[in-house]
Amino acid sequence: MVADAAKTFLITGVSSGLGRAFAIGALEAGHRVIGTVRRAGDAELFAALAPGRAHPIVLDVTDYDAVPDALAEVERRVGAIDVLVNNAGYGHEGAVEESSMDDLQRQFAANVFGPVAMMKAVLPGMRARRSGHIVNVTSMGGFITMPGIAFYCGSKFALEGISEALGKEVAGFGVRVTALAPGQFRTDWAGRSMDRTPRSIADYDAVIDPIRAARQAKSGHQPGDPARAAEVLLALVAAEDPPTRLFLGEDALGLVTRKLEAMRAELAAWDGVSRSTGFAA
Repeated sequence: MVADAAKTFLITGVSSGLGRAFAIGALEAGHRVIGTVRRAGDAELFAALAPGRAHPIVLDVTDYDAVPDALAEVERRVGAIDVLVNNAGYGHEGAVEESSMDDLQRQFAANVFGPVAMMKAVLPGMRARRSGHIVNVTSMGGFITMPGIAFYCGSKFALEGISEALGKEVAGFGVRVTALAPGQFRTDWAGRSMDRTPRSIADYDAVIDPIRAARQAKSGHQPGDPARAAEVLLALVAAEDPPTRLFLGEDALGLVTRKLEAMRAELAAWDGVSRSTGFAA
């Protein structure tokens, strides 16, 4: 299939999971895809998907200093980047009290600072051309929260906020920004890709252990189809008026809806207190 208007996508983390599905979907639609990988062997496999249109780049997005030069070089070879999909990242599981500050720093390096470095690298070109679309893959965990993945949720909350604010900064330049927030998809996110802090405080057994066991049991059986997520991505970047935020999956919609209802109820219950802090008339 050849796209009506072929675009150049830059997708981070195309070796597996949603990143690979996004890349395959874009390639099958006739687009060009620059895909970041962390190993030379993965680069060869990616290039073989569509010779001449699949362009691998070996890059760790947390190597912030390397990002600008790497992207400038690939743009010289392939052409201007029309769509950036910040997909690379991982999940950290562990109670806050049991997890280290190093765990937190690594989580934010991959899920927040790396994506920001990528955005800063592509924005000058997009701004100059007065066109472009940045899609930041966040999570339903960037709006709802679950015990045991506080660092992950915090990183995705941060990326959601940056995405929304950036969208307002660049809207006048013809650049769109969307936070794409998946629910549970059938990837390795909850399996081998998950970084799990060992349990150490017995008081948290009743909270963390059942959730950890359920997450591991569900790995490989999640309801979301990555190929269908890729179809949504293509529709999103083709839309004349793309959304600021798009949740993927019935599970995400259900949990987000329940949180919104709870927020409305809490706002109403504490309305008088919220309004009580101004200077007396």
